[in-house]
Amino acid sequence: MLGAAIETLLTPVVERLGFELVDLEFKGGGGSSVLQVFIDGPNGITLDDCAMVSQHVSAILDVEDPIPGEYNLEISSPGLDRPLRREAHFEKYAGAEIKVKMRKGYVGKLRLKGILNGLDDSHVVLVVGDEELRLPMDKIESARLVPEL
Repeated sequence: MLGAAIETLLTPVVERLGFELVDLEFKGGGGSSVLQVFIDGPNGITLDDCAMVSQHVSAILDVEDPIPGEYNLEISSPGLDRPLRREAHFEKYAGAEIKVKMRKGYVGKLRLKGILNGLDDSHVVLVVGDEELRLPMDKIESARLVPEL
């Protein structure tokens, strides 16, 4: 999978600069392919942070050339509705409201919204109304914070 290979390639570079590689997306087709790299830092992300990371990531991508053809590179913050992908993300944002989309084949609702109650043995614990659900991480297609307005 191209995404996993690029993530493996870029994570050490981003971490050496003091940031976390939160997510990446490759959107291709029609001659306007884009590699989006979402980063976060202990104090958030500034435009200067994005420019610095872009310079380093671009250099690595130029040398390693993991993506065939031409594409644009975009570095940005994950935003207020940041994705939760790793166990550390689910631990860090315990107490926050999140939206979860489950993979097909999961028994139960495929879209859930509730309060994240952390992790328990590789299960995301989500409180939906009066019910506490244990969602297996390998059955979660996507999870995002619900922005506080």
